[in-house]
Amino acid sequence: MKKTFGGWAFIIGLILAVVIALLGAEQDWPVYILLVLGLIVGLLNISDKEVGPFLISAIAFMLTFTALGKISEAIPLVGNTLGNFFVLVNAFIAPAAAVVAIKELFAHTRN
Repeated sequence: MKKTFGGWAFIIGLILAVVIALLGAEQDWPVYILLVLGLIVGLLNISDKEVGPFLISAIAFMLTFTALGKISEAIPLVGNTLGNFFVLVNAFIAPAAAVVAIKELFAHTRN
């Protein structure tokens, strides 16, 4: 059940990032929702066996999207929307990665 909820949180987070980027929301509350969904994903979705691959993927994803966010500003018409999308996805993935990294750190220091 909790894996299903975490999976839905991931899908909703990605869809929400797309919608917010397309609508160009000016308020902060959508970002807070993405942060909370990212925390849920990190807490519920990632098993002990998936920690390493998830953290490597998350780091690569965030670095790539940060670079693409800078480049996208130069693209006419869609650049701002694309840049906003990259920032929003980073805001969604970063808390998930942080939670998983902290859980793994505690697991290693416990043993």
